[in-house]
Amino acid sequence: MRAAVLNDEHRFDVVDVADPSPGAGELVLRVHACGICGSDLKAYSAMPPGYVLGHEFCGEVVAVGSGAGDWREGQTVAAMPLFACGQCRWCLADEPAHCTKVDYQGVGGSPGAFAEYVRVDGASTVRLAAGVGQFGALVEPLAVGLHTVIAADLREGDRVLVIGGGNVGAAVAVWASRLGASEVVVSDPVAGRRDAAATFGATGVHDPAAGPPPPGFDVVFECSGVPGMVQGAVDAAGVRCRVVIAGVCVVPDQIVPVVAIMKEVDLRFAVYYRSTEFAAAADLLASGAVDGAAFVSRRVGLEGVNGAFDTLLSPNTERKILVTPNG
Repeated sequence: MRAAVLNDEHRFDVVDVADPSPGAGELVLRVHACGICGSDLKAYSAMPPGYVLGHEFCGEVVAVGSGAGDWREGQTVAAMPLFACGQCRWCLADEPAHCTKVDYQGVGGSPGAFAEYVRVDGASTVRLAAGVGQFGALVEPLAVGLHTVIAADLREGDRVLVIGGGNVGAAVAVWASRLGASEVVVSDPVAGRRDAAATFGATGVHDPAAGPPPPGFDVVFECSGVPGMVQGAVDAAGVRCRVVIAGVCVVPDQIVPVVAIMKEVDLRFAVYYRSTEFAAAADLLASGAVDGAAFVSRRVGLEGVNGAFDTLLSPNTERKILVTPNG
């Protein structure tokens, strides 16, 4: 099969690699689409040459391993991009991302889906409704958004601030709106993202160039991963509010603890999702209640991965770029 493989210079070469085959309990999918995630942009330079990224994907079942359940060839699915043991206390609590033996697919573990085919765990796979098509790649970021909102213990009528209007921020806005927030304000420096925020359930927007957002929110979600934004989230928080950090920041960051102390802010972090949340994201797409097209700005083939990364690593107005390895 063809795959976009990292080379020694951390660029992507489209080369032929061995086709995956399913082990016990596993499936092989023909990849329909795989989203480029902010985590990819921050992690790819640390990955070894020869690695295949891609963890937001959907596809068609083309091979079924022994003991994989009642899956059959031809079904359209999305799969959680991890392999877990299924037996440890985290797996039994439906927290597979914290499994003691977890294999994070596409971000350092098993090969991901910037390839024509990908191997997945049958137990972590969900069926997609007819008509979802390539938007099935949005199940993963929508599940991240749901897990982030659940981490906040959102209450009916809460006033919410979302820092960062990219795809994670948009997914958070979708779920916050659906789960009872009375106000959802999205803060982003890119005018296009502010303009689109209402599509995802925002009731208002904020331009950081105009100054800091007003304080006093019940819940603040930090979804940008930009250094300094944890402090920005604490500053915007009200007394005894919840601040949830979902943005992936890979460099040291600082806060002034006394600000959080005086407000008794509850600072939380969120990563990945539960299998129930992943299934709920698939159900949301199936319902038609969220516009998949609003998340996606364009599509590229495997040969376009380098250019897509170049664009996303520079100031840009893109939303989700989908890689479509099979056209």
